[in-house]
Order: sequence, then structure tokens, then C-alpha cells
Amino acid sequence: MLDFFNVFASYLIALAVSALVIPTIIRVCRKLNLLSIPNGRSASLWHVPNLGGIAIFLGFILGITLTSTVYYIHESIYIFSAGLVMLFVGLNDDILPMFAKKKLLTEILIAAILIFWGDFRLTNLHGFMGIEAIPMFVSVILTGFVYILIINAINLVDGIDGLAAGLSIFSASVLGVWFFLSGHFAFSIIAFSLAGGLSGFFFYNVYGKENKIMMGDTGSLVVGTMIAILIVKFNELNIDQSAAYAISAAPAVSFGLLIYPLLDTLRVFLIRVIQHKSPFVADKNHTHHRLLALRMNHREATYWILAVNALFTLAVFYFQWLGIVRLMIFNVMVGGFYLLMPSFILSTKNRISENDPYQQIILFNKRVKKMEDKKEIAVGISMHRIPHIFVEQLKRISLW
Repeated sequence: MLDFFNVFASYLIALAVSALVIPTIIRVCRKLNLLSIPNGRSASLWHVPNLGGIAIFLGFILGITLTSTVYYIHESIYIFSAGLVMLFVGLNDDILPMFAKKKLLTEILIAAILIFWGDFRLTNLHGFMGIEAIPMFVSVILTGFVYILIINAINLVDGIDGLAAGLSIFSASVLGVWFFLSGHFAFSIIAFSLAGGLSGFFFYNVYGKENKIMMGDTGSLVVGTMIAILIVKFNELNIDQSAAYAISAAPAVSFGLLIYPLLDTLRVFLIRVIQHKSPFVADKNHTHHRLLALRMNHREATYWILAVNALFTLAVFYFQWLGIVRLMIFNVMVGGFYLLMPSFILSTKNRISENDPYQQIILFNKRVKKMEDKKEIAVGISMHRIPHIFVEQLKRISLW
């Protein structure tokens, strides 16, 4: 009973701290003119305070420190250190934008600290391709890739109101419940403290009018780092399949839990590479931008993605018996289908946003073009040009 009280209290404390601090942060941001500037990635059209990550971090830290005194977490110093460094990196980027390469180097540094000093690393492939324990070198490379992928995935989906926060609340809560049921109460507190800090922010981000705020890189980098730590720990604690509530195919289940941010990020990175652009350049190729093009508002798009992500998570937990390989195929096939669905609907309905140049693309054997003079949509097809059109698709694959 005491364990449940501590876990629940960690969520409430983090939520309360975050919610109480945000109005002050908003006033300071307005006074100092620290407001977001709409860019090629953000779907916001207004200048809004974007330092909500400070409130999330404060709630997260206090939620842990005030409720985890009866638990010993020897790795906590590295968790706090990683979060603090990412907070200042994000703060710097929100006030004076940094080059993507510098942010990437910082992410690599944080990954190294967590791997070598905090010992937060993947040491086992859970029988994937018949492999169990892996050498240190492979462990470091694989874990570093996982950290960088998840951090950037959370950062890149922070494009519409509530999306990054909502997905992170859901992921942290699911992991927190599993940690609690399996008896790892300290990490349950960490997960629910993160969910609480994000919940306090979520209300202002989605429903705020005069007091609207964004998390910015200050928040998304910290949140991405914490989610990555929880995912790594989740996989490590599931190596022993004889333990209570052990999850088989844990790597594939982890991927399914973060299906939208991970798969959408990989898709967008592929698009940018094919277009000979930097993978880190801001654009509007994300699936949530496609939902906005379908005339959804921010809330509708966010809740649609959250609902599908929740259903997908239930599916991967249920189908964990399939094994890692087959469950990963399920993740990619089914997850890819739902990610491509908005683009397919856009192509069939010919809904092209007038102010979004990234939608002027070629889809399969249909050529979609906006007529600048008449503002009409012309759809043409020529069977003998299909090979040429296919080549153009690969070069101009923005919508997909």
C-alpha cells in the first residue's frame, strides 16, 4: 500500500508543481519576449512562450525527490545530470537556435554518460536471430543509436499542440504501470513523475488560450532522454523471463509502444535523405501535418494519433507471443499502413493545402499539381510515363 501511495503521490506532486509554475514562466517569457517563431516544422501560426520544458523538468525532479526517499536508485545522479544538461541545451536552442550538429554531439555525449557511468545500456537481444548476450562494443553502439533515435523522435513530433506531451504521458504511464506490477517501484516513480510533469503542461498546451505555452526543445529533449532511459531499463528488466510480469519480445513491444514517433521519424528521415536534405532540417512532412491538411484541428489530430497509438500498444502487448521478428514485421506493416493512410486520403480527395509546398508531390501513378493561376488541382495519368513517374516518386516522396 505504501508503494502505491508513493507512486501516486509522485504523479500528483509533479503535476501540481508543473501546473503552478507554468503561469510564472509564461509571464517571464512575455516580458523578455522569449516566444516561439513559427517555422517549417511547427504548425502554430502565433508567437507563443516555448519554455514549458522548465516546468516539466521541475515537476519531474520534485516528484522523484519527494517520494523516492525509501528507495535507493544509485543511477539517479546520472538521470538528473542527463536531464539537466539536456534542459540547458534545449534552453539554449529555444533562445538562440543551435546547429543540428551541435545538438547531435550533445546527444551523443549524454548517451555516453548514461551508458558508461549510469550503466543504462542494452546488454541482451532477447533471442533475436538466436542472439542473447551481446559484446560491450555492440551494446554501446546499439544503445547509443536507441538514445539518439528516441530523443529525436520525441523532439520531431513536437509539431502540434499536445502531441509530444500526449504520446510521452501515455508511454511513461504504460511503463510506470509495468514497473509497479513487476516490483520495480523506484522506476515506477520515475515514470509517473515524468507523466505528472507532462500532464500539468498538457492542459496549458492544448486548452490554454491566454496562458498557452509550448514545451520547446527545452522540454522535448529532456522528455525524449527520460523516455529512452525507461525503454532501455524496460528491456533490461525483461531479460529474465521467469520474473513476474515478464514481457516476451520486449524490443518489439518497446517499438510498438512508441510506434508513431519512431516510425514517423524514420519515414521523414528517409524522405529528407532521398531529397538530398539534412535529416534534421525542419519541414512539414510528418503525418500530423497531413492530418491538418485533412482539415483536422490540432486537438483532433493529436487525439486521433493518441487513440491509434493506444490501440497499437494493446495489440503489441497481446501479440508478444509472436516473437521479436514477427512482431516487428507487424509493427512496420500495420504501423506503416496507419501512417500512410492520411496521405492516401489526401491523394484521393485531392486536398492540397494552398500554403504548404510540401504537398506538391507525385503519388504512385498520379501526378498532383496545384494550378497557380486558377488554384485548381489537376490530376493526370499516362501509362507510358509510369516508369518515369516512379523515379520521380523516389526523388519527390514528400507526402509519403
